Amino acid sequence: MQAPSDLPSGVLLIDKAPGMTSHDVVAIARRQLKIKKIGHCGTLDPMATGLLMLVINRATKIQDLLMSEDKTYEGTISLGKVTSTQDKEGEVIEEKDVPALSDDQIKDAFDQYTGDFEQIPPMVSAIKKDGVPLYKLARQGKEVKRDPRPVSVFQYKILRTELPEIDFIVDCSKGFYVRTYAHDIGHALGCGAHLSSLRRTRSGRFTLERAVTVDRLKDASSEELLSSMISLAEISLMRGA
Repeated sequence: MQAPSDLPSGVLLIDKAPGMTSHDVVAIARRQLKIKKIGHCGTLDPMATGLLMLVINRATKIQDLLMSEDKTYEGTISLGKVTSTQDKEGEVIEEKDVPALSDDQIKDAFDQYTGDFEQIPPMVSAIKKDGVPLYKLARQGKEVKRDPRPVSVFQYKILRTELPEIDFIVDCSKGFYVRTYAHDIGHALGCGAHLSSLRRTRSGRFTLERAVTVDRLKDASSEELLSSMISLAEISLMRGA
């Protein structure tokens, strides 16, 4: 029997496919690697794609440290429709005409949510109220008071504006809800909005460059997957520890 120090440990980067939960990806990895001690850093909603970091064996000890890193997302805001979940998965609860917005008006709305500010987390989130995740309460049709949380947007870039859609990139702090960002920008523009696509491209020093697709995760041997893993020694060097 291997000693804990001999077990393969590190971070496996996955490019999550749409339509699956972060837990689904962990389940596949446990099966393929035949390792039970696997967690993930930073939940991605089923509709979202991109970088999901799996921590394996001793790497689970630095899970919180890795989750505290800044992140980069690419997304699409769809104006004119507010949804119950602040993204395209929810029910439309409000609909408004989208005016002929100028580039300056759109920039002004994004600028309102740049730097340090507070977000009210969405009901569909993993934050717990009396030990119960908010998303479970939301499924029961319940809404509870959520306290605003400090977040930061370091920079953003608008990539495409073809109303009612706006494509953007945002560099943000931990604990940032891109769905709420889309919702709030829609509110600032006066026509409402929801998030219609989301892709995480970076978390701290980690990017999609070394990520394994979900298809490869399902098909590759455990040896191949472990060879793609970033070791604890390399992570220590990357983080300057």
